[in-house]
Amino acid sequence: MVMKFSDLRCKEVINIKDGTRLGYVDDIEFETCTAKILRIIVYGRSRFFGLFGRDEDIVIDWCDIEVIGTDTVLVRFDSPFREVKRKLSIIESLLK
Repeated sequence: MVMKFSDLRCKEVINIKDGTRLGYVDDIEFETCTAKILRIIVYGRSRFFGLFGRDEDIVIDWCDIEVIGTDTVLVRFDSPFREVKRKLSIIESLLK
C-alpha cells in the first residue's frame, strides 16, 4: 500500500496496551541514506489553550506500530500517561 504523509497525518494514534488516544501523527523521522521511516511523532497536548506550552512530544518507534488502518494507527508501547494517571490516583487517595 502506498500512502502519502498527508494521509498519515489524518490518522489518530491509539495505544492498544491501555487504550489511550495519543493524538494524531504530526511528524516523522527518517534515515536520509536509506529513506526508511524510523519514528512517528505525536505532539504533546497543549496546556490551557496553548498559553502554558504543551506536554512532551510522544515519539513512537516504527517497530512499535502494529497496524495502520484507514482511520487509526494502532501502536503498542509503554504510554507516558500511565505515570500521570498513577500520580493522580495517589493524590486523589490522599484527599479522601
